Amino acid sequence: MSDHETISPSVLYFGTPVVLITSLNPDGTTNISPMSSAWALGDRVVLGLTSTSQGSENILRERQLVLNFPSANLWSKVESLAKLTGRKPVPPHKQKMGYRFEADKFNSSGLTSQPSELVRPARIAECPIQFEAEVVAWHAPGEWPSERPETFYIIETKVLRVHAYKDILIPATNHIDTDQWHPLLYVFRHYFAKGLKLGQTFKAEA
Repeated sequence: MSDHETISPSVLYFGTPVVLITSLNPDGTTNISPMSSAWALGDRVVLGLTSTSQGSENILRERQLVLNFPSANLWSKVESLAKLTGRKPVPPHKQKMGYRFEADKFNSSGLTSQPSELVRPARIAECPIQFEAEVVAWHAPGEWPSERPETFYIIETKVLRVHAYKDILIPATNHIDTDQWHPLLYVFRHYFAKGLKLGQTFKAEA
């Protein structure tokens, strides 16, 4: 006898870190897009972004971006961005969900713009880890339901430069101190901090 039940959840966000993506608007200002569909492999980070967002339009046009990783204590600032869009006019399906246009997301969220070194979009100073990156490939998903108001782009990026707060680094190394780094996690549309450390894989270098 199985203890499992077959269910049909409305979302499959099983648990990933939040990323605040900064990208360059057509007028040269920086847009902020909160998201959680990202995973890393080697020097690549693969993103899943909605096709009607200003962020995805910026990224595919400019092919540059910054992946800013907020700590758990920034969750309320992240949520303050959730219903904002840099897209004008606001797409109809987003209007129905309560989204509103906001040109200056730094000011509205209380976050601070910080110049990047290799790409044009600004970094977010409050985020302890930042990846400057460029787009190397992208494609739309196959067989997406036609009744959905928007599709998604799957975007492959290459990380060009990594910045990290000094107090989350193991001194004299290039390693993040996982006891000091507390990422913001997004689990089935709820915000969480990480739990207790259980151990480490044999591949861990520090």
